[in-house]
Amino acid sequence: MNTQKCDDFLINNAKVRSAVGNLTLVNFRNYRFLRLSLDKPFVVLSGENGSGKTNILEAISFLSQGRGLRNAKLSEIKTLDFIPKLKNNSFDSQTGWTVSAQIMRDDDEFVIGTSVESQIRESDDNELKEVERRIVQVNNQKLSSQNELGNFISLIWVTPQMDRLFLGGAQNRRSFLDRIVYAFDTDHAKRLSAFDNLYRQWIQVLKGNNPNQRWLSSLEEQMAGYGVAIAAARLEQVNKLNNFMEKNSDDIFPDVYLELDGTLEQMITQKPAVYVEDFYRESLMRQRRSILYNDTATEVSKTDLKAYYKQKNMPAALCSTGEQKSLLLSIILSQAKCLTAYRGYPPILLLDEVAAHLDDFKRDAFLDKIAALQTQCWLTTTSLFEFTRIKDMAQFFEIKDNTARLI
Repeated sequence: MNTQKCDDFLINNAKVRSAVGNLTLVNFRNYRFLRLSLDKPFVVLSGENGSGKTNILEAISFLSQGRGLRNAKLSEIKTLDFIPKLKNNSFDSQTGWTVSAQIMRDDDEFVIGTSVESQIRESDDNELKEVERRIVQVNNQKLSSQNELGNFISLIWVTPQMDRLFLGGAQNRRSFLDRIVYAFDTDHAKRLSAFDNLYRQWIQVLKGNNPNQRWLSSLEEQMAGYGVAIAAARLEQVNKLNNFMEKNSDDIFPDVYLELDGTLEQMITQKPAVYVEDFYRESLMRQRRSILYNDTATEVSKTDLKAYYKQKNMPAALCSTGEQKSLLLSIILSQAKCLTAYRGYPPILLLDEVAAHLDDFKRDAFLDKIAALQTQCWLTTTSLFEFTRIKDMAQFFEIKDNTARLI
């Protein structure tokens, strides 16, 4: 492998402290095989819509915990073409997909890989079925959980769908917030996963002809514990970001104030956690009958993240399209700076069509602010003109015919 050191990534003689040095994709989306060697702080992927630019960003996003920037199922990612097994790569698979990358972080270096393996399991009705499972490795050592990836790499991404973050349903804003919490608190993903598993068990027991009351009570007690912990983590992160943004006002992008609209979050600020857990447990007991008929969401899945344009004292949902994009990028910049201070190294940025809805002045200012973060940033575009400002700091790849050509 062609090794690259973080010292070799420079912006105005300043070291880039987080970067992908080499990236390899096998059987991923439209790429049967792709390998990129990087040596610049900015990586610009240009090409027509549908050429596969976002697929490369998605592949990098799978180096962190979760289901990537598209929230895709594992079965949706594999390319339909057969890929022969490549030599000397423990992640190469004839049946699944693979992403492997050399990650530099200050003076540390890791090789992170993730792949999919198929297993045959027995279903509840005693039938055999094929199940795909994601596996992750760091330096050829298999991790017990993908949540451990948060200890090795930090990623922040922006996608075109997020341009409507403040207008769509609350689910997208919760997911956005939870991704922020993951970056600061690697146990947050475990809590959400545990809660979801308990919730599914709870529903299954309720659907039975004669539900076991003791089992239900046990599940509700555990759900209440995890639910309050999830709410507390979300609230702590919102407060942390608000405090950071209050003390570090931006000179270009608008000041933002974030607020959580949720029963548990409001109670936590006023009552002891034990009291809130008891309330939630009793709430779940009262929902036993109604949940089967109208699928009433529990408090954890009702919480909404609200954002306000502070200078105008206006909810983000009522702002113009351009203002909403500026508010989103203001949050992203603050998150990146706050995370750098918290973890001691900056996150790598994946920005898909980020220049949309920005005028030339704000676009260039945004690029300058990213450069100051001393991290690597991946950008996609259909027009290279948008990023001429960083031409001396970037590698430009043309994405065409399922390949990437350095230009």
